Amino acid sequence: MQLPGTPSDEMPDVLATGGGDVTTLFVSMATRHPDGADADYLRWHTLDHRPEQHRLSEVRASLRLVSTPACRTARAAGHDRFDAIDHVMTYFFTDPSGMTGFLDLAKALIGAGRKLPLLPPVERGIYQVENKIAAPRVKIGSDVLPWWPIRGVYLLLEKNASAPTHLTDVDGVAGVWSAASMSVDDRLASALAGQTISYCFLDEDPVVTAEKLRPELQRRWSDNGIEPFLAAPFHAVVPYEWDRYVP
Repeated sequence: MQLPGTPSDEMPDVLATGGGDVTTLFVSMATRHPDGADADYLRWHTLDHRPEQHRLSEVRASLRLVSTPACRTARAAGHDRFDAIDHVMTYFFTDPSGMTGFLDLAKALIGAGRKLPLLPPVERGIYQVENKIAAPRVKIGSDVLPWWPIRGVYLLLEKNASAPTHLTDVDGVAGVWSAASMSVDDRLASALAGQTISYCFLDEDPVVTAEKLRPELQRRWSDNGIEPFLAAPFHAVVPYEWDRYVP
């Protein structure tokens, strides 16, 4: 069903009212739960830990993603460093300085006995948002994609990469955000310099959309000297259906 009207990104009067203020992403990538308790972990994180982060004025949005066996099969690229990733948690910050309150809150929640052992980490990164685009068909502006209901995300982790804006031409891709890794204290993040992360926000099944994206991505990597580290579909967590999408 086609929504009515003109896309926001074509309307200066809409854009003049605000841009969402997100400049920075904190991305935590982890493996599956060592004891197979992924659903229990998702329940705790979604009902307790994640909502608390929104008491911080610098946290504007958050997104948790999960890879299933079907998602793993549909991956178009991988790297030994990142192959074990099954969980991705992203917080959208207005400014990198928000990390101070982020760490203080984590310490306070530990003091309240509200912290479960974290999933085994693969990598944490702090990224600067550099490019945003929305498919005109969805009408909403690219600034507000983190708040738009999605079925999942096709995640790209690449080196020497430009923003894959052309992927919005693929059915199922509603928009794309791309961000570049920032140099920060090793205690906060370990993402490599020159690393780019791109979120393809999906409104169709992630596994089905992954197959549509595969030929476009193969052309992208063969023509532009881009090195792919991870190209993978993920489902968004469905509240109260904690075991619907698990590794």
